[in-house]
Amino acid sequence: MSDMTISKDIIHIGASDKNINIFENQYVLKNGMSYNSYLIKDDKNVVLDTIDEKLTDTWLENLENALDGRKPDYLIVSHMEPDHAYNIGKLAKKYPGMKIVGNQLTFNMLANFFKEMDFSNRKFVIREGDVLDIGKHKLQFFMAPMVHWPEVMVTYEQTEKILFSADGFGKFGALDVDEEWTEEARRYYFGIVGKYGMQVQALLKKAENLDIQMICPLHGPILKENLGYYIDKYDTWSSYKPEEEGIYIACSSIYGNTLKAAQKLAEILKEKGAPKVVLADLTKEDWAEAIAEAFQYSHLVVASSSYNAGVFPPMKQFLDHLKERSYQNRTVGIIENGSWAPSAGKCMKGMLEEMKNINMIEPIITLKSTMSEENVSQMEEMADKILEI
Repeated sequence: MSDMTISKDIIHIGASDKNINIFENQYVLKNGMSYNSYLIKDDKNVVLDTIDEKLTDTWLENLENALDGRKPDYLIVSHMEPDHAYNIGKLAKKYPGMKIVGNQLTFNMLANFFKEMDFSNRKFVIREGDVLDIGKHKLQFFMAPMVHWPEVMVTYEQTEKILFSADGFGKFGALDVDEEWTEEARRYYFGIVGKYGMQVQALLKKAENLDIQMICPLHGPILKENLGYYIDKYDTWSSYKPEEEGIYIACSSIYGNTLKAAQKLAEILKEKGAPKVVLADLTKEDWAEAIAEAFQYSHLVVASSSYNAGVFPPMKQFLDHLKERSYQNRTVGIIENGSWAPSAGKCMKGMLEEMKNINMIEPIITLKSTMSEENVSQMEEMADKILEI
């Protein structure tokens, strides 16, 4: 996964931060993070995006080595988020003859991020479908609004048939980490892009008309083989379809009694032949991983203690995150626990009813402090209903 060779004329000049353990101050990183940037050498030299502040020196050294004494004629700005755009000002000062390529929204944001600089004489404003001819290579631009900022655009290199996909097809992890793509790409997608499935679908429809032989994202490895697999994953994720049949049991338990009930339900489901059962303790699970797995499977069961006449905070946060990311098209069961006035079930049901196309399994199972024989019978019935749907 770490091979970043592109072609004779197109060079990866990005870098990885192997010491960073949290991204955007909220996403836990298991194996660091990569920040990609690219150089195309031709009659005109083009840089595609800059890099995060922390890796500035490495990036500049990579760029200068790749340029080998030449100067960049254009900087293409795919996305204005600071982890890709931080060094625009530095590069513009270093190469005063370099034009900056973006759409009108790009330049609106550029003025906000770099208030002390005047880019008016260097703007190269492009629109949907425009082509920049730099010699052997022809660069065509397609708007990708809200994937996942409004100014985002992707670049299609027509000669070598490469899609520079901005944050699309990205994943967590440094480039030299040997790990399977899907898990960390899924966690990245649903954490960062997941709300904007409709916009991703619109971009995929544009991509259908292109002969794509390679995908170069701003995070993660260059994708060279089995592109249909990656595109299919994005199609599934962005259309809010489950990837596979299975039951994700998300539990938030204060003293462990609700967790015991969730474990019992998992046991029952497995005994009844459920294709896959995954139990997550939300008090310990990375929230972004929990969200990604909830989207992965066809069924969800939420089990939570009552708390302050509502629901225990780990569950509330989990459901808030699902709602923010347009969770939909799933079958959901509910288990609540309360010692004197159970409130979690009503609260969870209300939050789930705000989501689209949620098939609720009735009734809600209510524990009174600890699991009873009646509760076990109710879970048997819930398991049957889950496996029928």
